[in-house]
Amino acid sequence: MSLSVRPQRRVLVTKINRSQSFAGVNSSADRPFRNLSPFTPTVSRKTGSRVSRMFSMSHKSPPPKVPQPNRLDEVYEALKKGLTAYLEVHQLELEKLSTQIRESKRNSRLGFLYDLDKQVKSIERFLRRLEFHASKIDELYEAYCIQRRLRDGAHNMVKAYSTGSPGSREARESLAEASKGYKEYTENMCLLENELESQLGEFHIRMKGLAGFARLCAGDQYEIFMKYGRQRWKLRGRIEVNSKQVWDSEEMVFLPLVTEFLSIKVTELKSLANHVVVGNVSCETKDLFAALPQVVAVDINDLGTLKLSLEVTWNPFDKDDQPSAASSVNKASTVNKRFSTYNQSPPDTPSLREQAFYVSVHQAGLLRRHGQW
Repeated sequence: MSLSVRPQRRVLVTKINRSQSFAGVNSSADRPFRNLSPFTPTVSRKTGSRVSRMFSMSHKSPPPKVPQPNRLDEVYEALKKGLTAYLEVHQLELEKLSTQIRESKRNSRLGFLYDLDKQVKSIERFLRRLEFHASKIDELYEAYCIQRRLRDGAHNMVKAYSTGSPGSREARESLAEASKGYKEYTENMCLLENELESQLGEFHIRMKGLAGFARLCAGDQYEIFMKYGRQRWKLRGRIEVNSKQVWDSEEMVFLPLVTEFLSIKVTELKSLANHVVVGNVSCETKDLFAALPQVVAVDINDLGTLKLSLEVTWNPFDKDDQPSAASSVNKASTVNKRFSTYNQSPPDTPSLREQAFYVSVHQAGLLRRHGQW
């Protein structure tokens, strides 16, 4: 998968990590699609580095003064696809866990069944919250479309009254009323657009490293500056021997925006006062609304000889109160291991004859204890 420059979306058939060429909006010309050769740079993190979060109100964009309905339509369609994919992934996991519960109800220990049941209930709660979130977004978008139609009608009325001769008093009052309605509907669209933007969740971005195709050498130092609306992320790193890369920061959380693009600037630090800007690109972010983590490759320069690898995970909610639901899908491998371990030596359920024998032994013990044997 890639963040591309508003191009057609190109999807490669892979399970989790999808990689595509990622060109910049500010490029001189649209470059053809290029497959990336696989690379796995090693990224080390300095001690004390933590995940930075952009949850301060100062980083949230104020309501726009001019609505962007065409852009909002694109973001809404991408958001609906992402939410649908999220629902499908968790629904499949729910069905998988339910199947495991049915198959292991007789031959598994109670603790393992209790753990599976807890995961099932957690996913069910998460699915209900996702469905409510999707319905809320649909309601906001429908209200936005209504205000857009009213605004278009008011615009047509203003245009009709303005082209005609301003004759009677009634015509001037109608023009003023139409202008007032146009301004009111525009403000409502801006408020709804800002409200929809606050429902986009968050992007977790993890630094994977730079790939230079023989361009990167040991000792090189780079500075990466990302700008997304009012949100900023600056990190520095150096290339060490054996293609190892050390960066002072590794993760960042960005709040998605409707009209803004992600700007990435890479600078090579050669000396104290001699810095060379390698590339400066702006990237589309609406394709990042996906259920599974995506590895994207960013073409930093026009020739594509230097690429930035990022891992992006989208969370539909901008709060950290969903650890159990998010981890339930990631714990599938762990569940399978435990499931196979418990099934290696399942406890046998006693038959009716064995149960009668245990009851008679217990009664004989009671009679012996009371001296009646």
